[in-house]
Amino acid sequence: MDFYFRTEGLSVGYDRKVLIHDIDIAVEKGKILTLIGPNGAGKSTILKSITRQLELIAGTVYIDSHDLASRSPKELARQMAVVLTDRIRPELMTCAEVVAMGRYPYTNLFGKLTPDDVAAVQEALERVHALDLAGQDFSTLSDGQRQRIMLARAICQEPEVIVLDEPTAYLDIRHKIELLDILREMAQKRGITVIMSLHEIDLATKISDYLLCVKGDTIDSFGPPDAILHSHTIERLYDLHNGSYDLMFGSVELTKPAGTPKVFVVAGGGCGIACYRALQKRELPFATGILFENDVDFRVARVLSDNVVSAPAFEEMTSAQFERAAELLSGCAAVLDAGTPPGTFNRKNSELLRLAEERSIPVLRAGAQPAETIEKVIATISGLTDKMEV
Repeated sequence: MDFYFRTEGLSVGYDRKVLIHDIDIAVEKGKILTLIGPNGAGKSTILKSITRQLELIAGTVYIDSHDLASRSPKELARQMAVVLTDRIRPELMTCAEVVAMGRYPYTNLFGKLTPDDVAAVQEALERVHALDLAGQDFSTLSDGQRQRIMLARAICQEPEVIVLDEPTAYLDIRHKIELLDILREMAQKRGITVIMSLHEIDLATKISDYLLCVKGDTIDSFGPPDAILHSHTIERLYDLHNGSYDLMFGSVELTKPAGTPKVFVVAGGGCGIACYRALQKRELPFATGILFENDVDFRVARVLSDNVVSAPAFEEMTSAQFERAAELLSGCAAVLDAGTPPGTFNRKNSELLRLAEERSIPVLRAGAQPAETIEKVIATISGLTDKMEV
């Protein structure tokens, strides 16, 4: 396999003090490599080192088999474009003029732009949806607009490698998606190798060909996302003790409510997730079941409750599972019916609802009602549990 960008024995840091050592990575042309890891882990230090913003302490960086240390600044600028988080402060420059700075590696000694250069500036502005900002003073832009203009400047540079430090910072969700779509297009259609850092793990796993997990004084792991990310990788990488991260859905769940369950949620088929999260917001501990282990409700319930009754996927619910659920239900102040449609395989959940009525435990029906209605249901549950404690 031919690797276009690679590092060998790289050590990076400040003032000759090594922060991270033994960084060995290799990426093919037109692939996307994303650095993830906690704040302060050294992601920006790595990016600044491979772009020669910082002096390497040890090791070598190669682009197309050529040592970057042997490249002149102008040669490097033709190969690599850089978008770092450090803010530039151009005085009295329009956005078009800032973007045009990306053409300087190709201009003559006087820096005069040719008609082709001007066209490249226009095309770069158009690709980041910023043509309307061309004549605006750069210093008046919002953070998100600045980010788009700096990306346009990098695109205008026509690089073979583009390095970006947290490019989605300050961007709203629409512009995050648009920016990542642009980077993906640059990689796939133009063969540009993209190296960046991201805080949004879900986006990083969806767009990246390779992930570099940075933690401690060495690399935690490197490789394709599906090869290196496992069930608790993110929790370990970020020392996540409160809350959890679901790798399959890319979702974060906050800390589970502690204590004895006060509410039993009869759920399944995705109907229970809104109820679970509403209960978590009110810090009301709950039990739930019976859930199949391939149900989306199960993936959320298991991290928001210590009392989840589950059944193996594609198997009928058993009497033992029903008895465990009935025991938990009987100790609760109320039962919340999430509105899961009854069927052949989950009929024991219908029996749980009948059991609650037989034992005079209030059954509150949430169904598929809007979130504000669910909040009213939660308020009712809170009142019931308060009465039990008096």
